[in-house]
Amino acid sequence: MFITLGLLIYLVSYFCFIYYHKITSGGLAGIASVISWGFDIPFSVPYNAINFTLLLVAIKVLGWRFSLKTVYSVAFLGLSTTSIEQYILPAYHDMIPLQDNPALAMIIGSIMIGISLGIVFSMNGSTGGTDIVAAIINKYRQVSIGRALIYIDVITITASWFIFKSPDKLVFSMLQVLITNSSVDYYLNGSRQSMQFFIITRKHQEMANAILKGVNRGVTFLNGEGAYSHQEVKVLMVIAKKTESINIFRIVKDVDPNAFITQTLVRGVYGQGFDVIKVNKKKKIQTQAPDGVALKESEMETVNHPSELKG
Repeated sequence: MFITLGLLIYLVSYFCFIYYHKITSGGLAGIASVISWGFDIPFSVPYNAINFTLLLVAIKVLGWRFSLKTVYSVAFLGLSTTSIEQYILPAYHDMIPLQDNPALAMIIGSIMIGISLGIVFSMNGSTGGTDIVAAIINKYRQVSIGRALIYIDVITITASWFIFKSPDKLVFSMLQVLITNSSVDYYLNGSRQSMQFFIITRKHQEMANAILKGVNRGVTFLNGEGAYSHQEVKVLMVIAKKTESINIFRIVKDVDPNAFITQTLVRGVYGQGFDVIKVNKKKKIQTQAPDGVALKESEMETVNHPSELKG
């Protein structure tokens, strides 16, 4: 449901604010736009042809690491782009907002596209497209997915210059990519941010029970000792979502107003109730010491953050 919502927002934002004003975006949409404008053909033709081809290549080269959610997204976008371009846009052309203000349209459209992609990525989905190209490059070359996506976007925007030869559109295109990527990161970081609490209280068991029941988060007891008093004390460690912080403070105040509590923003919380570790194992490599003595085989691992997968 959320992936579908994200894709709908993406389609409306792109066609109404970006494609209408002939602003080149990043990813497959930008590539299809350049081909569409350069050869005067419908946008959906190159978009669907490239996207479905890349999906088939990904299944063969990368296996099923691109889940059924990606297949669903590619199929949904394929049908929707054709319908919007042929039927919806012509029928509601006069209702498109900001037709005379491309700068504001670019800013609003880029933010909405970033949020929509963030929704899709937060559900472990993907829109296909250049995600697949970047993943293939990453598999055979020592180039990160994020860097590969940047290379693709630079090539796409550069190609648009030869079609329009307009400095304004070139600047708009570069800003569109920057704003979109920043919006994706902002959404993902905001929705995934977690907080770490350390609570020192004499009512440690009562506090733990209240937190377990009130916010449904685990509590860990750490053994502590006062440096001055040398009295033993239990320190409660709690990891929770940022949105649950206010409830934890309320619980602490209700149970023990004299409790000592610290709150710290943490990044990358993995485990039950939080994010899932996604590790792609690479082939084993043979390394050597400087004097030529062979070291034991080591296995390289890379972790792909959802925010690197720009559609």
